[in-house]
This record gives sequence, structure tokens and C-alpha cells, in this order.
Amino acid sequence: MNLLQIVLREGFIYGIMAIGVYITYKVLDFPDLTVDGSFPLGMCTAAALINVGVNPWIACLASFAAGAAAGCVTGLLHVKLHITDLLSGILVMTALYSVNLMITGKKAILTFLNLPTIFSSGLGGLLQTGLGKWSGLVMALIVCVVVKILVDLFLKTQSGLLLRASGSNPQFVISLGRDPGNMKILGLMFGNGLTALSGCVMAQQKESADVTAGTGMVVMALAAVIIGTAIFGRIRFMKPTLAVVIGMILYRACLTIAMQIGLDTNYLKLLMSIIFVIALVATRVNPGRRKHNAVINRSKI
Repeated sequence: MNLLQIVLREGFIYGIMAIGVYITYKVLDFPDLTVDGSFPLGMCTAAALINVGVNPWIACLASFAAGAAAGCVTGLLHVKLHITDLLSGILVMTALYSVNLMITGKKAILTFLNLPTIFSSGLGGLLQTGLGKWSGLVMALIVCVVVKILVDLFLKTQSGLLLRASGSNPQFVISLGRDPGNMKILGLMFGNGLTALSGCVMAQQKESADVTAGTGMVVMALAAVIIGTAIFGRIRFMKPTLAVVIGMILYRACLTIAMQIGLDTNYLKLLMSIIFVIALVATRVNPGRRKHNAVINRSKI
């Protein structure tokens, strides 16, 4: 039960990041590597603000804004300066390492033990009193559900529809008199804001921030997006935002099971990459089979 609690809690927290990566990777068709920098940016921002007495919920908003600013820089480099998408993300990700050190006062790890967080004060405090050790899981679920609902509502608005069109049909956006480049910048801001928010929530759960915590986050988030959309994408009533959160839970479960059967933690990043490769191959094999079957059926007709 303790393992289940950990998997679900981390799955919901990282699921917020998966929703952000879904927007950049699936909606915008933009391979954004800024994630590896914006996730610890959210952690460091939250830790620095909580240490000076800022309300933890305000720290969440500030972390989202910081991540959105990072995404905006990536978008400006790509759209306005015409730097490739991968290189834009790499440049901002590299720069954010120094920014995170500046925020933490040149400390690689910044702690804020026994200070108010969303898990220990306000609603989190009430949950902690009533549910005990399960309060962290419930709080993570609440935050993830709220984020999912807000993202779903945004994608139904005019801006959300234009955002989706910018990734799949930029010419349609141009025909409406809108600039698809500006919509791409908006999507990168939104996606990285959610990634930083995920880092903020994780930092408050651990009561510490690590400037190196972003290593491998983009691989984990992309794997969750691919797993979730591949397995649950055909279910009509399930929205993609829910699918990627479940994909993250499954991904974290695979890692947890591997560690429980004795895998050395030094090989954890290798396992993350292997799971990602398997997810990519699986999504490419099925479409090929469907196409092969379609050719056979046509030949029979």
C-alpha cells in the first residue's frame, strides 16, 4: 500500500508536467527540451519564496509564471529569431541552470523543512489531520484534477482552438488573420508553466529543491504522453489530458517495480530511456499493421 501511495502521488504530480508536454509535443508538434530546465525552475522558485515567508499557493502561481517566462523565451528564439525548435529548447534549458542557481543563492539543494506548504497548511493541513499519511496523495490528486479541468476548458476556448490549429494546420490560422507564431509562443508558455508548476508541487512535497532535478524530465514526460495516448487514445470518452496522466502513473509504476525487484538506482535513467524507446516502437508498429491489413483487404476486394 505504501508503494501504491508513492506511485500514485508522484504520478499525479508528474502528471501535471505530462499535460504541459502534451500541449507542446502533441498539440503544437514542438519537441521542447526546455522542460529539463523549467521543472527545477519551478522547484527553486517555490523553495526561495517559501523560505522568505510567501504563501505556498502564491509560490505555485509564481512558479507557473516563471515557467511561462522560460517558455516565452524559447518561443521567441524559435519564432522571431528563426532558431530551430530543438536548439531553442537546448539554449534555454542550459541558461536555466544558471538562473536556478541564482534563485537558490548558488546552492545545489535548497531546503525549507517545517515551513508551510500546500501539503501541510490550509486544505493540506485539514487533509493531514483527517487522512494522515494519505493526505499527500489526496492533495496531489486535487491539484492534478484542477489543472486538468482548467486545461480542458482552455482548449475549448477560441484561443485553445487556434492553438491546436497552429500545430496541425498553420495555414488555417493565417486565413483567420492570426499569427501561428504567436500562438506557438503562447503554447510554449502554457506548457512550460505547467511543467514549472509540477516542479513546485514536487518541491513542496519533498520540502526541498534540487537544481539538477530536471535531468531526464523531458524523456519521462514524453514517454508518459506516448504511452497514455497510444493505450487510451481510442477511448472516446477519455480526454487526452486524462490519458497522459494515466500514462505517467503507468510509467512511474514500471520504474517502481524495477527498483523493487533489485535494479540498481544508477541504472534508472537507462531504464527510463528503454521504456521510452519501447513506447515509441509500439506506437509505430500498430499503425504499420493496420496499413498492412488495409492493403490486404483492398487486394481481396
